[in-house]
Amino acid sequence: MKRFLIALTGLAISATAATAQVERGTPVGEWRSWGADNYTTRYSPLDQINASNFEQLEVAWLWRGDNYSPEGPDPLLRSTPIYVDGKLYSVAGSRRTVVSIDPATGETLWTFREPPTKRWEDSMRKNYGKGVAYDIVDGRGRIYVITPGFFLWALDAETGIPISDFGVDGEVDLLTYLGDWEHDHDLGLDHKIGYITNSTPPMIVNGTIVVGNSHEQGYYEYMQENVPGNVMGFDTKTGAHKWTFNVIPQEGEFGNDTWLNDAWKWTGNVSAWAPMSADPELGLVYVSTDPPTIDYYGGFHPGSNLFSTTMLALDAETGERRWHFQTVHHDIWNYDNPAQPALIDVTIDGVPRKIVAQTTKQSFVYVLDRVTGEPIWPIEERAVPQTDVPGEWTSPTQPFPTKPAPYEMQGLSVDDLIDFTPALRAEALEITSHYRLGPLFNPPALMDANGDGASIHCPGANGGTNIPGGTVVDPVSGILYTASQRGCSAPQLQPGTTVDPDSNVDWVTVGPGGVRGPQGLPIMKPPYASITAIDMNTGETLWSIPNGFTPDRIKNHPALAGVDIGNTGSSGHATAIVTKSLLMYGEGRGQAPVMHAVDKLTGMHLGTIQLPAPTLTAPMSFMHEGVQYVLVSVGGGDLPGSYAALRLPGN
Repeated sequence: MKRFLIALTGLAISATAATAQVERGTPVGEWRSWGADNYTTRYSPLDQINASNFEQLEVAWLWRGDNYSPEGPDPLLRSTPIYVDGKLYSVAGSRRTVVSIDPATGETLWTFREPPTKRWEDSMRKNYGKGVAYDIVDGRGRIYVITPGFFLWALDAETGIPISDFGVDGEVDLLTYLGDWEHDHDLGLDHKIGYITNSTPPMIVNGTIVVGNSHEQGYYEYMQENVPGNVMGFDTKTGAHKWTFNVIPQEGEFGNDTWLNDAWKWTGNVSAWAPMSADPELGLVYVSTDPPTIDYYGGFHPGSNLFSTTMLALDAETGERRWHFQTVHHDIWNYDNPAQPALIDVTIDGVPRKIVAQTTKQSFVYVLDRVTGEPIWPIEERAVPQTDVPGEWTSPTQPFPTKPAPYEMQGLSVDDLIDFTPALRAEALEITSHYRLGPLFNPPALMDANGDGASIHCPGANGGTNIPGGTVVDPVSGILYTASQRGCSAPQLQPGTTVDPDSNVDWVTVGPGGVRGPQGLPIMKPPYASITAIDMNTGETLWSIPNGFTPDRIKNHPALAGVDIGNTGSSGHATAIVTKSLLMYGEGRGQAPVMHAVDKLTGMHLGTIQLPAPTLTAPMSFMHEGVQYVLVSVGGGDLPGSYAALRLPGN
């Protein structure tokens, strides 16, 4: 209890300091970017919906995404709309069609889709669009979207018509400015060179459009060559190219010496696929990256590999690197930084600080001064297990934050295995006897002739914090809330030519590799997924709760008949939003079709409402004509990916 009282003292200081904080680029009641504001807090200052009436929420309208994919309905609508000047804007379907929606009725006001190209047909991220960006140019609103074919478009916010003097008739071909590779406008890059696309909206900072990107999932790749995910900046008015930042440093650039074997010449990836954040006052954009080409094996690119799996602070006007912090050296665990860097103004030891907090799959929060990049609390380089895979290279150490504490299970030992009954535990011990267990950063391993010996690492590819729910921040209190999942991976390395005869890599995988538990139950103890609240003024954990409640498939499992298992929580990534009054969350993809509300300071459950289907991605909230709405992406069963708008009755 003493620890909790200390944390609340920090909150009082932070709330006082925050009263003078300027709006973070979004007027009250609006939601102007994927993350609500420039700081990507995913926070709304609205409180019309509160603890006293949350359970009265009802569905005002349902916008279905059925008709926006020539390949059939999209089951996972991953986009979060924005709300600006009385209208909603988003993307839907494999064509990433841009839509404008009436907030009161759900009526579609206009749509835009780019002309089809072979680049679109070949895109590996068609249905991964997370939304659009907005800016005002010459007094008129513009919508910016990056399409699966890797084009940037500027549209008039009122009509959806492309801006004729932006780029070429509204379009910028992003491949032109990625690097020195020839390409065809319709066909894109020669596949022998590599492949790149996009899934995340751009970030608008002081007249610059900052563009990120994504590649094919790294565990499906089988060639060591690819193009890098260079970050680019363009003029918001004309679309003119301003700069390109090389995420894999070229000869003579800082960090080039971290790529041994001259791998910087030909390897790629290092995507900037997660949502970005920006501090317009500092003129900085904050970008998080992912691993180099091919997850789980990197022997062909030895070295720590800057700027892979790194937090970058770039000058928005010039693209110059101001600072960086690498969260994983030579990443062979698929530990890309999947959540946005959250910007927070807090008070630490009585001193106002501007910080950036990066939550990760490892279930660490890396907390840095967002001006200098210096750690707020010490981050220690600690020895980690080393590889025995022929040809692989591992870093002798990895960075471990000393504060905040890890918020999810790290590593896997026999003490972590399911123990609801002796029989289930015995089965779990038998299953894991065929694997190599170990702590965090347990490296991938080769199997023996009997198929045993693959290495389990926890959290795995879908563990810790990930993009569906991610992280939200209350900028007034300075509390960070992060969703996490207790998931592990056991990638099975095999010769590259076994996967594809053309492979020129020693070892590859065909997926992250899950670990099945006894009789279909999870291999580890619960909770299977959580939401954790951390006071960023002190670095102390306030509370952690299971994500929702025990699902029926576990509650009614015959092996658990008569066993009191408590609340295991669901196994999904919670999809959360924080407002002035509440923390609200859905249980995530494939889980119960509900939304819960909890007390922000204590985590106490306040209520639950039914939804048409489970939540799919991060929700948002806005005020339209005096009415607060909460809009959630839902889908599952007979309902394809759709938007459900919630409001109080009588409105």
